[in-house]
Amino acid sequence: MEALTNRSQAVDRSPMNFWERLYLPAIFKGLGITFKHLFRKKATVRFPEEKRQFSPVFRGLHILNRDEEGRERCTACGLCAVACPAEAITMEAAERKEGEENLYREEKYAARYEINMLRCIFCGFCEEACPKEAIYMTETFAPANYQRKGFIYGKDDLLIPDPKAKA
Repeated sequence: MEALTNRSQAVDRSPMNFWERLYLPAIFKGLGITFKHLFRKKATVRFPEEKRQFSPVFRGLHILNRDEEGRERCTACGLCAVACPAEAITMEAAERKEGEENLYREEKYAARYEINMLRCIFCGFCEEACPKEAIYMTETFAPANYQRKGFIYGKDDLLIPDPKAKA
């Protein structure tokens, strides 16, 4: 049978000499590699004092965005929930009532929007699927928590603060 790749190598089956049977050269070679790594720069980062630089394509926690006027961009179309392969996003749509024009951009809005971070695989499909650019992924990572409920982020956790309310 012919090999699939040309990477195969013939194995040397010659008998070992005296020094090879003692395994001392192999032990010293391993110790040399160990000592070489002792004097290299450490890869560890002292977290609270030092912040690690993330890759430009890093996908962290989700954020629900607002428009320039402070209204929610999300129209509860459900495309992000459909695009999520882990089914981590759940939402319920509601109709905008009279007098809420300054809160919601469209007639329909997300009354309930939750992301289960324990199920999320941080693929970014929700960000790509959103036609209104309402959801995007930041460069922050999920903090540790001892309860499962702490990893389910609701709409109030995900929505960025109103820029007009801050001023």
